[in-house]
Amino acid sequence: MLQFNVLGTLEIKVDGKAVAVPRGPKVRQLLSLLVMQPGSVVSHGSLVDELWGRQPPKTALSTVRTHVYHLRKMLGQATGGAVPPDLIGTWSTGYVLHAAPEQVDAEVFQRLTRQGEALLKAGDLTEGSRLLSHTLQTWDGDVLADVTCGPVLSRHVQHLAEVYMRALQQRIGADMQLGRHRSVAAELRSLVARHPMDEWLHGQLITALYRCDRRADALRAYQELRTILRDELGLDPSPALQHMQRLILSGTGGDGLDGPARRGPSGPRPVTRGGAGLSRDFPAPEPAASLSFREAAAVGA
Repeated sequence: MLQFNVLGTLEIKVDGKAVAVPRGPKVRQLLSLLVMQPGSVVSHGSLVDELWGRQPPKTALSTVRTHVYHLRKMLGQATGGAVPPDLIGTWSTGYVLHAAPEQVDAEVFQRLTRQGEALLKAGDLTEGSRLLSHTLQTWDGDVLADVTCGPVLSRHVQHLAEVYMRALQQRIGADMQLGRHRSVAAELRSLVARHPMDEWLHGQLITALYRCDRRADALRAYQELRTILRDELGLDPSPALQHMQRLILSGTGGDGLDGPARRGPSGPRPVTRGGAGLSRDFPAPEPAASLSFREAAAVGA
């Protein structure tokens, strides 16, 4: 089966074996944009915007047609003719990659993320955490790490990055509810180093450390965040985090830091700046019904 991967470097596989991908930067951009929308027509305008931005040449459309011609030829050669002749279809308004959602790793990732969120919302924390852990592991670095992304691709990349962070928050929130504070604390140390401005992650780290009876470490984690925010942005931690610090200092954090294990199956809620207080254990946002993930075949199909 033909497989397209974008969760990391751009990759094409035939029956599990990687084959050569186009070398030309604009051809790689064109292929990536088609892969990001399998089964949907990508308009000429979107392709031109991606390849040249606001100042396209007068020959932009004819150049796009030339790139598509070379792309079809290269894909046929690289796969030994394994691709169907209509893999890249031509429409009056643009081009379409005739691939099923399960042939694109980003589509599979989004489908599994939605399923994991649904399990959490239904109250099945263990299975939801397991499924989200599995799908998060499909990432192999930044999306399209070896592709120069123009304005259109950049929006797709940003969307996937946000879905990834949301799934990560959901899984961490579930693990916190399941009492897995020690393993989560170790993971969060690495995460806050990679995302030093993310107060949600810092809040989860502080809570996890406190729940592991590491009160001093929890207070140090708060001070580290405070220093980062003041040095970089001239800000103090959010009122919710300040309240958390006071609870820990007073030794009365038992109630105020009680995690979402006491929360019902409706799912965790977000914590934002300006809120009145801490939503216990800084729970991850509850799954949004508006997420438009593409439907695909069942897992393992």
